[in-house]
Amino acid sequence: MFDNGWDKVLGRQMEKASENQRSPGLWKGQLLHFGSLFALLMVVTLAWNALGKPHSLAFWIAVAFPVLHQVWVWLAWRLELKASMVSRSIGFAGYLMVFFLLFAGRFLSLAWLAFLDHGSLGFAPMLVALLTLLLLLPGLYAMYSVKRYFGMSRAAGGDHFDQNFRYMPLVKEGIFRFTDNGMYFYAFLLFWAIAIGFNSAAAVVAAAFSHAYIWVHFYATEKPDMEYLYGSGNS
Repeated sequence: MFDNGWDKVLGRQMEKASENQRSPGLWKGQLLHFGSLFALLMVVTLAWNALGKPHSLAFWIAVAFPVLHQVWVWLAWRLELKASMVSRSIGFAGYLMVFFLLFAGRFLSLAWLAFLDHGSLGFAPMLVALLTLLLLLPGLYAMYSVKRYFGMSRAAGGDHFDQNFRYMPLVKEGIFRFTDNGMYFYAFLLFWAIAIGFNSAAAVVAAAFSHAYIWVHFYATEKPDMEYLYGSGNS
């Protein structure tokens, strides 16, 4: 019985060590991440220059928040998978606090830029109202669906911290009836709604950057992590 107990302990340790070796390394996919980020920033800079460099402080803060947010997620997820570093330092609650502060910063900084730059897009009021409504409705429905059926903690990457999240069934309700990735497809339309609602050309550029950059995060960071957590067939 003594030997059998030690065999179980050693078996668990070997299994954990094996999982750590298989988990995505810190830099896996990050050549794609930072290469794409560099290219996107070049495009954003050209677009900003073409607009006459409006509201430089507000504009670059609106661009910086998505970068800070997604770099935080990349580092936190990979360090957690490799050595539980986030859990052992600030904990899952600490991670969530930083996550949602930066997430809120994306919206607030974009709204600030859009307010300062309102009217620069030059769309007619009726067109602004129609486009804003068309963007706002699916975006709000997506956010409601995430909160109601998926859960904000799970959406923030809870499966990297708590294995219980990994055994939850796939969500097929709300916006997830139409796509497995309702957050990136539809919730990010809210950024476009803010930009169009204020009729702001600079905010449209920042919204486009934010939406494009979240897909960089998906392919460079999230997809490799999901392949590890759930198997390649569930990524």
